[in-house]
Amino acid sequence: MTDAHALDGLRVLEIGNYLAGPYCGTLLADLGAHVTKIEDPHGGDVVRTYGAVIDGTPDSSAFLTLNRNKCSVAVNLKSEEGKAIFRALAVRADVVVENLRPGAMRRLGLDYASLTEENPGLIYLAASGWGQDGPLATNAGLDIMAQARSGVMSVTGFPGGEPVKAGVPLCDIGAAMYGAIAVLAALNHRNRTGEGQFIDVSLYETGVAFAIWEFAKHSATGEIPAPQGSAHQTAAPYQAIRASDGWFTVGAATPKTWLAFCHGVGLTELIDDERFASNDDRMRNRCELIAAIEERTRTQPRTHWLNLFDEVGVPAAPIHDYGQVFSDEHLIVRDFFWESTTRDGTPVRQMGSPMRLSRTPTVRRTPGPGLGDMTGAVLSGLGYTGDDIARLDADGVVRAARNPAPIGGDGHD
Repeated sequence: MTDAHALDGLRVLEIGNYLAGPYCGTLLADLGAHVTKIEDPHGGDVVRTYGAVIDGTPDSSAFLTLNRNKCSVAVNLKSEEGKAIFRALAVRADVVVENLRPGAMRRLGLDYASLTEENPGLIYLAASGWGQDGPLATNAGLDIMAQARSGVMSVTGFPGGEPVKAGVPLCDIGAAMYGAIAVLAALNHRNRTGEGQFIDVSLYETGVAFAIWEFAKHSATGEIPAPQGSAHQTAAPYQAIRASDGWFTVGAATPKTWLAFCHGVGLTELIDDERFASNDDRMRNRCELIAAIEERTRTQPRTHWLNLFDEVGVPAAPIHDYGQVFSDEHLIVRDFFWESTTRDGTPVRQMGSPMRLSRTPTVRRTPGPGLGDMTGAVLSGLGYTGDDIARLDADGVVRAARNPAPIGGDGHD
């Protein structure tokens, strides 16, 4: 392990609110990119005010987690001087990430076409609800709308129940991940050709792209997939199962694990039952199958079955709430969580990255930045004097933190 990170030296400008754009920036920052978060001087990213606040910090805990390892430059992009600052930063940037509504950056004169006049190698990612063109392009679109229209909500929940969205913002986070992958692909192309490019990622198409099993079923049969509760669209038994003291999950999805499951749970008679002879048979008769299984599993607690399935090689796991997750011994042993500190010394616990690189580990540096924490340092790097910055601050063009974070002069180690 070294102090080097995979994206060391990569300069990213991020502008946006909420989740898809900022989380894409966070993924790149986790990999070592120098991410400068461009915010409005009057309040910044709205997530700063959303949800619980850790004592001693002015910003929400969600913001401190979602925007880790970044610096903040607060600039009014509706002012001509603010636009000039952004253009000066974009000339030096490798990547711009934004998730404003399509057309917003064009109206500011800061869109891909405008910025690449001076920086033709720029990679520009625009994340939006519905994409940059098409009949829905200019509509507002948040995660729940993308889950709704993409079909995700149509297969979530139980048959006959009310509409249910996934408990986590799948389309927002998924779009951020697709965006980060696309940026890395574009960087590889630029390394070969010198060419930058524009990247269009939408929450809607992200939700549709998740429908692997559903698309396959509909393409083959014309059947419209329906909600199955915790059950799988194409395999059984693969769902939550009742024990005497609650629920656990099991996935006996292959012939080998199905046999091991039946022997382990003591229901070998199911092996020769023609209703359950194949996976297709088990899918057709899933209600009868689960009833037979739960008649047995409800006689013992979850730990009994989890230990047994571990011994016989059948995938199974408990259903944890987040209180249990955030204190899970496995995650603690793997050092998933880490401690960061705000510039005024307040400790902030952070989630780690699931990307574990052996030679270029992910970054563990700072929580989400204070609003405008590096405005002064960044503008100084562009040649602005202290008097210039003070005037811009007084005029509302920028907001410069009075006690900037004690990190490198351009906002990064």
